[in-house]
This record gives sequence, C-alpha cells and structure tokens, in this order.
Amino acid sequence: MPEKNAPQDNGGAVPVHDVAVLGGGSFGTAMTKVLAENGHRVHFWMRDAAQVEEISTTSINSRYMPDVKLSGDVLPTTDLAEAVGKAEIVFVAIPSKAFRAVIREHCDEFRDGQIVISLTKGIEEHGFKLMSEILQEEIPRCRIGVLSGPNLAGEIVNRDLTATVIAAKDPDVRRTAQDLLGCEYFRVYANVDIYGVELAGALKNIYAIVAGLSSALDMGENAKAMLITRGLAEMSRFAVSLGANPMTFMGLAGVGDLIVTCTSSKSRNFRVGYAVGKGQNLDDAVADLGQVAEGIYTLKLVKEKSEAIGIYMPLVRGLYEILYGNASIKAVINSLMMAVQNSDVEFILPRTITQ
Repeated sequence: MPEKNAPQDNGGAVPVHDVAVLGGGSFGTAMTKVLAENGHRVHFWMRDAAQVEEISTTSINSRYMPDVKLSGDVLPTTDLAEAVGKAEIVFVAIPSKAFRAVIREHCDEFRDGQIVISLTKGIEEHGFKLMSEILQEEIPRCRIGVLSGPNLAGEIVNRDLTATVIAAKDPDVRRTAQDLLGCEYFRVYANVDIYGVELAGALKNIYAIVAGLSSALDMGENAKAMLITRGLAEMSRFAVSLGANPMTFMGLAGVGDLIVTCTSSKSRNFRVGYAVGKGQNLDDAVADLGQVAEGIYTLKLVKEKSEAIGIYMPLVRGLYEILYGNASIKAVINSLMMAVQNSDVEFILPRTITQ
C-alpha cells in the first residue's frame, strides 16, 4: 500500500480526463486533490487571483487547506470559460448563495451533454431550489448529477477512508463520477434519487448546529443519540413530503452524513452550534469560523417551508428560536421534552398514528 499522503500512480491503466472544479473552498480543494492524484488534469477555478497565484506557485490553498499540498496536474485559473471549455466533466463547489449567479453568468460556456455535478450542500432562498434544480434551469442541455455524503474535507485530503454518493438519473453520469473519483480511500456509491440525496445533504447541516449546542452544554451521550435520531426522523419526514425516497435517508447521504456532522468538531456547522452553546453570539461565531456554514441559511428556509406545507419540525423551530428569536437554550430544550411523544419510525406505521 502506498504512503498515505502520496499521489496514486495509475500506471497508465486509467485514461486521463480533463475535469474542472469550480470553487476554491475546502471541499473544492479536496475534490481537486482526489481527481489530480487519480491521474486527471484538473482545471481549478476560483475568483480570487491571489489564491490562484498562491496555488500556482506553492501548490497550497492556505486559506482553506494550509497543511495540504496539491500534487498532480492541477491548473488553477480565474478564467471560468477556459476551465469549463477544456473540461469533459465539471464539478461545482460554489456556495449556495452565489451558485445561480455564477452559473447564469457563464451558462453559454457549458456544452450540450456535458456532465455537471454539484458538490454544494445548500438551498437557494428564492423558490426553495436545490443546486441541481438551478443547474437544470440554467444549463438544461447538460447532464446533471449531485455528490453528497459523510465527506469531511479535512479527512479526504489526508486520504482517510471515505464513502460518498453520486446521484443522477443518467447511468453514464453515475459511472463517470465513480470512475473519476473512486480510489483506494474514496468509495463512490450510486443512487437515482437526486432530490433525496441533495436535500439530505442540505438538511443535516441544521441538526449539526443542534448537536454542537448539545455538546457545548454537556448534555450527555444519550441526549446526543436522541437528537441525531429525532433529527433523522424530522428531516426524512420533511423530505418525503416533498417527493424524496425515505430509503435514501437510511444510506450514506442521509444517516451517514448526519452522524459525521453531528459528532465531529471538524464540521463547520457543529462548530457554530458549539460556539453559540458556549455563549458566543451567532455573528461572531460565523466570523470566527471564517468559512460558510450552510446550516445558518438553510435553517431559515426550512422553517418557512415546513410551516407553509404543515410539516412538524420541532428541532428546526427550536433552533430558530435560539438563534434568531432570543429564546434561551434551556427553555427550548424544556419545551421539546414536554412535546407529544409520537411514533418513533413513522414510515413503517399507519399514517393515522403519526403526528
């Protein structure tokens, strides 16, 4: 077995592909590293010219991955048209708030039938749109997929064992992602439920903030297990009401991603929740993080959507009251514990039993 942090040598057995990664954050950097070490040529796009210059000269993205050196054929650039134009497959790791604007601005650069895979776990504010829906609207001539799962970027770049899910209707999109990304430490499973996989990836960030609060308050392991499993019930209930497959939430993109983000201090959303639980205000916690914690934005959108369609989500409502309504954490926890004790696993019980 090769050295853990050494690039792989495919010995010429695997064809070299030109791929683009759009977005120079931690996950975009991690996927760039995997793709390059798998022997592919990576056109790595980001807006910041200084960031591009740094990676070009040092192979290090110091803002997001200061201890990681990118090896292999990595070509940093600020020219999105050039990156997309040269790529057979495009991976998009742009934060949700800027996702549509960037894709719309450059929609003419994408080709008919080009594979475009979203790596972003978030929801657009207007219209409650997921990133795959934005791609379908802005570049409908492309073939769309979504990558999601328990994928902490800091562990991927260390070549720690990791699994992910590629979701797409087109089997060729699923196979292509598996061939490009799969290696001895990064396993790629397939799913056809794009909406469920993507929605799971966005929703779990909310419950990671809740878990961070719980940890900061030393609520105990029993409480942690309760919050994770009730979070799973809550997010799957919401997603199924919007058309997702409940079984998706039993897999890596659902319970797998939920577990890792709710139990690891490497999770950005967990760290925000932990800081708030220790008494820091939300704005300062986010500023100290220095990166995007998608759960902060997702929380507001999911609360509004769940109330609009009549889905009971007590953890979402409680977290919203803590972060935005000035409610005390203790008061919210007490109200949650006094709520009606309804069914545990509702998808195997008659609908009349559930709340």
